[in-house]
Amino acid sequence: MQMTYESMMLFAQSWIDSWNRRDFKSVLAHFADEFEFVSPMASKLAGRPVIRSKKDLEDYWKGALERIATLKFNLDHATWDERRRELNVVYEATLDDEHRRVCEIMLFDGSGR
Repeated sequence: MQMTYESMMLFAQSWIDSWNRRDFKSVLAHFADEFEFVSPMASKLAGRPVIRSKKDLEDYWKGALERIATLKFNLDHATWDERRRELNVVYEATLDDEHRRVCEIMLFDGSGR
């Protein structure tokens, strides 16, 4: 899989835009059938830190979004490691009155998912 700077930034901005629209189904479409989603927040809300099915991930995100009145992400930057097929997306997140700096680490398979 090849990713140019332009395609990396387009993907990262699209990811951010999908979240800002609360369109988790668009985000979920990027996941392969077999995946592993790891999050410390999943531990709190889903009772486990690792989620492996799209249905469970959709339920987790839907439940989390129901608790958040204001959600706004602003892309800071992204980096791509071609050898590892790893994309890091760094952004500022506003969730209600809480502001955080967040990093999403995404590993891609050969099909780009």
